[in-house]
Amino acid sequence: MAMLVVTMGDLPGYRILAIIGEVVGVTARGQNRFAEGVPTNDNLSAVDERHLIAARREAVERMAAHAHDAGATAVVSMRFTERTISPDWVEICAYGTAVVAAPQRAGIPGRFQALQGRRTPTKAGQ
Repeated sequence: MAMLVVTMGDLPGYRILAIIGEVVGVTARGQNRFAEGVPTNDNLSAVDERHLIAARREAVERMAAHAHDAGATAVVSMRFTERTISPDWVEICAYGTAVVAAPQRAGIPGRFQALQGRRTPTKAGQ
């Protein structure tokens, strides 16, 4: 499943053909500072950062899957939010607007291609 996910409100080089609506992806993580770590910014280690990135990536992947299931080809205005749902758990949420988008000119590839929630640059003509 390829899904273009951007934080911008538009897609340069694309025309938005339809707005499907809001999509949400949610994951929960334990707040055990020794297992996953949610320290202050001053104490953020590389291991802690990897856990935080993995949680956000999972939320984005779930959001993109919901968008795909609804018939979208892209998600615009993607944002994150998080909240404590109990003393032991935190919820990480990715949300945005699912849209159907097409390149403005046929044969022109998009600037970025999203694969399983990861954005990777592509070369022109691919």
